[in-house]
Amino acid sequence: MNLQEFLNKNNVAGIEKSVSISKRLTDPDTGELFKFKIRALSSKEHENARNMATRMPKRKNESVQVDNTIYYSQIILAGCIEPNFKDAQSIAALNCVSPEEYINRVLLPGEIVDLSNAIVRLSGFDEDMSDLVEEAKN
Repeated sequence: MNLQEFLNKNNVAGIEKSVSISKRLTDPDTGELFKFKIRALSSKEHENARNMATRMPKRKNESVQVDNTIYYSQIILAGCIEPNFKDAQSIAALNCVSPEEYINRVLLPGEIVDLSNAIVRLSGFDEDMSDLVEEAKN
């Protein structure tokens, strides 16, 4: 088998994984950690998350700003299959107005970072999230 044949048989569509991110998220009945079902992002999805989180300077002496909260939320919304953070009933049940608000209501900040890191790693980025934020600034 050559590389072309390998790539054709092993394309990136459908790369998925189940991950646990926190001991807090434990099933009270079984004691097992709940798992998030995540998928790899496409280049376009990752670019969209970076773009949504990037704020261009208003003045010449200001630098580009990246809002990590927006970036992490967008990565989770694009790459998390289960649970569905866009579920309208769940959002309404907690009186949230957006999926982003819902994520921040149900996950701790460290859990948000860990989940988004897992999605980014599955998408082929081996860098730390801070490296990706720096890349987005450039």
